Amino acid sequence: MNHPEISTPIAAVVATFNPDLSVLRDQISRTACQVAWLIVVDDGSSNVKQVAGLVNEFDGAECIALGDNAGVGHAHNVGIRRGLQNGARAVLILDQDTLPSTNMVSVLAQKLEELQRDDQRIAAVGARYLGEQPGHQSFFVRFRRLRFEKCFCSNHRSGQMIRADMLISSGTLFSATALNEIGDMEEGLFIDHVDTEWFLRAEHRNWRSYGVCDALMEHSLGERTFRVWLGRWRHLPVHKPFRYYYIYRNSVLLYRRVYPAARWKCADLVRLVLMAVVFLVFADQRITNLFMMCRGIVDGLRGQTGRKWQVHPN
Repeated sequence: MNHPEISTPIAAVVATFNPDLSVLRDQISRTACQVAWLIVVDDGSSNVKQVAGLVNEFDGAECIALGDNAGVGHAHNVGIRRGLQNGARAVLILDQDTLPSTNMVSVLAQKLEELQRDDQRIAAVGARYLGEQPGHQSFFVRFRRLRFEKCFCSNHRSGQMIRADMLISSGTLFSATALNEIGDMEEGLFIDHVDTEWFLRAEHRNWRSYGVCDALMEHSLGERTFRVWLGRWRHLPVHKPFRYYYIYRNSVLLYRRVYPAARWKCADLVRLVLMAVVFLVFADQRITNLFMMCRGIVDGLRGQTGRKWQVHPN
């Protein structure tokens, strides 16, 4: 059930693919009590029966099994449509390993309602994530000409919101009005840049989004991190090699389109160049990573979309 102070009926959507059941149980137990509907969309897991059995233990939760690994964009769209059909006026998306704080949803909903009183073109509000590394500070992003500006929350300012050009999908509460006008997540991207593409469309249509500093969640951006000196010590997220294929391919696909802002294209291109240098010099599996990056660039130039492999490679 929604928090009693919140008038907005909210549906939460969780896309799963071979999830850790103990983490998923923790997530559902934290989330189900904060929303009207919790919709788990299983994207072809080998343990789908266990996932469905776990979900059915919770009131107001349902599991939709897709049967095939169709990608996170398709899974999100299935869940969003079900939530909107149920009557949700806002939809929260969560990754399968994201753990929201006990009041995250109510804080997001209050801020969304507050913003919409003055501006009807509010697309979404997003939570701040707590990283796994001690002292790590998450941030929200604005597009600049050659870089992504990191906008940090103040630890001494309650109720702070930060204008953001895009938000990560996990922990973001989307307005139903915006979802209906801006449209579905793009399923052809399969996994990476799905949220980026949606927010680029939203910005092109003059919709605005905000990060909410008081809404907190536990979230990891990669499978692991490694520590490298780049002017200062930094902890960089590391993905499995196949993810670099989708990151590079989908970036190239978006560069070829008209609506993404030029400042995003420039900043993202700089990011990809730096990512290639760093991961080819410091990370493991250098040759495999390089192969995946190059293959992604080639397929992006060819306009290839969708899933590349039948199963996720290791």
